[in-house]
Amino acid sequence: MEFFHIKRDIPFMSYGKLTTAISLATFVLAVAFLVMKGLNLGVEFTGGTVMELRYSQSVDLNQVREKVEGLKYGEAQVQSLGTTRDVMVRIPNIKTKTSAQLSNEVLNLLKADRADVELRKVEFIGPSVGSELVTHGATAILLVCVGIIAYLAIRFEWRFAVSAVIANMHDVIIILGCFALFQWEFTLTVLAGILAVLGYSVNESVVVFDRIRENFRKPNLRGKTVPQVIDNAITATISRTLITHGSTECMVLSMLIFGGAALHGFAMALTIGIVFGIYSSVLVASPLLLMLGVTRENMIKPVRIKEEAVV
Repeated sequence: MEFFHIKRDIPFMSYGKLTTAISLATFVLAVAFLVMKGLNLGVEFTGGTVMELRYSQSVDLNQVREKVEGLKYGEAQVQSLGTTRDVMVRIPNIKTKTSAQLSNEVLNLLKADRADVELRKVEFIGPSVGSELVTHGATAILLVCVGIIAYLAIRFEWRFAVSAVIANMHDVIIILGCFALFQWEFTLTVLAGILAVLGYSVNESVVVFDRIRENFRKPNLRGKTVPQVIDNAITATISRTLITHGSTECMVLSMLIFGGAALHGFAMALTIGIVFGIYSSVLVASPLLLMLGVTRENMIKPVRIKEEAVV
């Protein structure tokens, strides 16, 4: 299905050097933010006590933050849970006190200031569990990348696998850089969003790559250069890209706006990832194919061997 049909191919590859330079610059900036500011790891990774509080009337977060910081428990964090009445307090682990003692002290202090505060939930995660989750999360991302490389190398060719993985890691680093820059909390749901972006981004790359492979075999495009063949493939998939990613982005934005605090990190990671996933599949992965030396011969030859074997 197409909303529109572009008659003339858009010369995407003529801007390949520019888009690659922009991608490299954003990648370096994202890495710089990660190194200088670091990720604001959630309690799932660092360990600690998390309290969910509810006030009967709206409350000033700055006042709550000042009260909690007065206990001098270290880098305690106070943030809203979607409304001005719901508050989350995160306290780091303290060896001399249990989670129950910490939560009771915080609750009693806040009740002394405002009696309408109510404790809704308390969670405790040990530091050993947090470090284990970090290891498992990094392993999951590594295994996803290895699987993508193997799949694309078998289905297409090693050049396609390398370019797709570089483009996908570009998306992941950009997401992590945004979370480091704005110090958004990095939780398990955000990690799940990043893994979803990896699969989503490679799907778009496969669609473009598949059209490129088909174009190399079309008789009417045999006189075209490799950049012209890639331009034709990208132009032919633009309508599909807008329909698919536009509808997905609308759904993700609805989760971001109306999903509340529980889905905020997940939806934010997907929102950033979808936008950069489209960009990287078209303007990062495709120019990388040219840099890696993809030609008509190394794309058609495997197909001919297969056809001869069948005959």
